Parts: sequence; structure tokens; C-alpha cells
Amino acid sequence: MVTKIQKWGNSQGLRLARQVLEDARISIGDDVEVAVREGMIVITPVRCVRGRQSLHELVSRIPENYKPEETDWGKPVGNEVW
Repeated sequence: MVTKIQKWGNSQGLRLARQVLEDARISIGDDVEVAVREGMIVITPVRCVRGRQSLHELVSRIPENYKPEETDWGKPVGNEVW
């Protein structure tokens, strides 16, 4: 895809085709990281949990030696039922 850098207000912008964004799994409003590597601009999606990852993927990231611990949050403050 060939596109042009354009001036938008006091900034410069780059228009990306919908198909390019879909192929990169980037949606409007998503955060991206912009970096320069060896003279090239690299745009990488910042992956966050918003329905794009399955529970299996998330659980697979838990370290094998992880042991959950009980946390004491103190006495009830309002109408909590324990």
C-alpha cells in the first residue's frame, strides 16, 4: 500500500486503509506503539484484554509456580454480606 504523509493542523498524519488495520488486528481507538528501527517507522498494536484473547490464552500466562493467597480487605464498611 502506498500512501502519503499529510498535514493535519499542527501535526502530520498517515491514513491507513481499513484492510491494513484489519490484517494487523487494529481497530479505531486502539493504542499503538510507534518506533523507528533501522530508519523504518514501525507501528505495533498494544495488546490489551478486550475480548480479543481467550481465557485459555490468559491462563497460559500464569507462572507454574504461582500460588494464590487470601487477602484480608478489613472489616465491612457498608452493607456487604460476608
